[in-house]
Amino acid sequence: MSWDSLTDIANAMVEKGRGILAADESTPTCTKRFDSIGVESTAENRNAYRDMLFTTPGMEEFISGVILFDETIRQSTLKDGVPIPDHLTSLGVIPGIKVDKGAHPLAGTDGEKVTEGLDGLADRLKEYYDLGARFAKWRAVLTISDDAPSSECVSANAHALARYAAICQEHGLVPIVEPEILMDGIHTIEDSFVITEEVLHTTFYELYAQGVTYEGMVLKPNMVLSGYECTAQASVDEVAEMTVTCLSRAVPSAVPGIAFLSGGQTDEKASAHLNAMNQLLNGGGPWNLTYSYGRALQAPALKAWGGSSDNVPAAQDAFYKRARLNALATKGEYAANME
Repeated sequence: MSWDSLTDIANAMVEKGRGILAADESTPTCTKRFDSIGVESTAENRNAYRDMLFTTPGMEEFISGVILFDETIRQSTLKDGVPIPDHLTSLGVIPGIKVDKGAHPLAGTDGEKVTEGLDGLADRLKEYYDLGARFAKWRAVLTISDDAPSSECVSANAHALARYAAICQEHGLVPIVEPEILMDGIHTIEDSFVITEEVLHTTFYELYAQGVTYEGMVLKPNMVLSGYECTAQASVDEVAEMTVTCLSRAVPSAVPGIAFLSGGQTDEKASAHLNAMNQLLNGGGPWNLTYSYGRALQAPALKAWGGSSDNVPAAQDAFYKRARLNALATKGEYAANME
């Protein structure tokens, strides 16, 4: 596999039949996950958990890249003591790194947020490149309510995403551009469509203005869904149709692929929605549609693992199954009875 250029890497990240594992949970987020299974969140336990995922036999069949956290990119496999980025690379899985510094209050707005982390980013990227990373991730977070997102919030986050992406490409890393509209709330799928389209148009305007090469990036958007508290929940087919329509209006065909975030969906719903979109496109879309899931790939494995080395084989089986089902969804070949 050739990873000689940004375009090569971006295409490899979103190739049909494989997707990206988001294993970049911050320490506080990882602690919440571990609390749910009664495991203490120590560096050793986090290393053991991630090692379990990354050493799953055959994982590389369905996983093209892994987004790592700063702690994880510096850790090694437990059995062989191989640095995790080197282990992944040896499997043909591209190591990536989360580089943003989280969402912080945006001045002049009513509780909205903007993602920070541009200060010192170039130096951090140089170090991460030397550690083996070949792509990076930056997440912007927006909410839908009666008066949100504001134009100021949409603009500020799009500009930051574009600045980050330009700096990444300058330092040889493919940027995953992640404008996430949270689906918490009572908004309808129609509301979600309108806001998602606005956010994507604004983001690509800023990416163009900052000279970002579309062919050397990956988009990681939300699906167009009903708010989780909305009384009228859209069907799988409605979600697929509205998401594909929204993307076709806003995402340039030069972008090699779109790797969806799962955004709190159940494992099964995340697979079903992705599958329906790929069936709708029938292999004919301008970009490949795949996954960049965290919880929707990891949840069954985390539960099966439970912090015990005795449970590693069962946990790896659970992770492998989830990855395989999502890989089938990228081809439109997933079915609910496979669960």
